[in-house]
Amino acid sequence: MRTLAPWLAMACAFAAQAQVARPGDYLAKMDVDRDGKVSLVEYQDWLSYAFDAMDRDHDGVLSPSEQPGGRGTMLTRAAYRERLAERFRRQDANRDNVLDARELAAPPR
Repeated sequence: MRTLAPWLAMACAFAAQAQVARPGDYLAKMDVDRDGKVSLVEYQDWLSYAFDAMDRDHDGVLSPSEQPGGRGTMLTRAAYRERLAERFRRQDANRDNVLDARELAAPPR
């Protein structure tokens, strides 16, 4: 399986544009239902805006020309969300199927 690092770096670059300055800000921005936790869907929805910004023709697929450096293999929105789900599972240190502010701020595992 290919690494998710380039995609997460790209998502982080887009997150910077969303004016997230502190780790706690991630929780506030991602936590749509304001329950103090980030669900998988909230996590995927928040980080999918990087995919959406690159998908210039809005067809739900990133072609090589739409990806950083103009190369890579085609990537569907569903595959991108699955990669985010894998990342979410790794960040969920206590395995409760949600991320709290501490887990969101933790270095990638």
